[in-house]
Amino acid sequence: MMNKLQLIGAFVIAFCSVTVLNAQDATITVKPSEDAPTISKHIYGHFAEHLGRSIYDGFYVGEDSPIPNTDGVRNDLIEALKAIKIPNLRWPGGCFADTYHWKDGIGPQEDRPTIVNTWWGGVTEDNSFGTHNFLNLCEALDTEPYLAGNVGSGTVKELADWVQYVNHDGTSPMADLRKENGREKSWGVTYWGVGNEMWGCGGNMEPEFYANLYRQYATFMGSWNNEAGLYRIASGANSADYNWTEVLMKNIPKNLIDGVALHHYSVIDWGAKGPDVTFSEEQYFTTMKSSLFMDELITKHVAIMDKYDKNKEVDLVVDEWGGWYEVQEGTNP
Repeated sequence: MMNKLQLIGAFVIAFCSVTVLNAQDATITVKPSEDAPTISKHIYGHFAEHLGRSIYDGFYVGEDSPIPNTDGVRNDLIEALKAIKIPNLRWPGGCFADTYHWKDGIGPQEDRPTIVNTWWGGVTEDNSFGTHNFLNLCEALDTEPYLAGNVGSGTVKELADWVQYVNHDGTSPMADLRKENGREKSWGVTYWGVGNEMWGCGGNMEPEFYANLYRQYATFMGSWNNEAGLYRIASGANSADYNWTEVLMKNIPKNLIDGVALHHYSVIDWGAKGPDVTFSEEQYFTTMKSSLFMDELITKHVAIMDKYDKNKEVDLVVDEWGGWYEVQEGTNP
């Protein structure tokens, strides 16, 4: 991923300096000898969570569906995502990630236990969409998978086993299990989230507690022969919680961390989020104003990170940023 997201704002500045003399007259100085910054493709990544009909009755319809599909995923969706060339896809959450146990989603479908999606609607899911389906989809899209591990209700071993299952080509308990389930070659997953929103739905933790927990989980993950190694992303701050970033950067050794996440939603009021279609002009402009707050968030979080990371080895990873609106009546599963 990119070296600190401030590169977005630096794009124009690196090429020229502008001096405004008056409204009609400006001077532009071009400096072609200066290297242009590189903006990572990964800032255009996507997110697929078990929320509403995002997965079931959404892009996953099952292999027996009359809707044309590959491995249960709609063919029209595959072609649409290919067309926009998404660079990465994050799954299974979100809040759902810290309730999800990946071993429930592998093996014969008739043997898989169900799960109640406690965060999103309380619906019962059959785990028919699992690790193989997701990673095969990423292969079909030629996109980087980004797996969010369960820290909130999972174990160190569970996450370590998941890394081994998807990344190891040799002989090991998890690699052998993957082969039994029909996949000989590993997928080689680089990007891993070590929990999600640990300050909230991931466990309502204090940053000091999570920093220690992160160190434990990251220590035992291992890359398991993945040539690119692992890119481990800590569960970062909720919007302007700058203390969270401070504590993580201060207490997590740099050899155990590659990125710190940041989440921000352009919501007017979480208690009254407003409609996604029949919104007023005032609601529209208030939402747009909230979205601009991201610029300040990036600047301030990066400044904190730079205090503890002079060589800019740890990236700021904005892996949730968008709008959030009231559910349309009758659309929940």
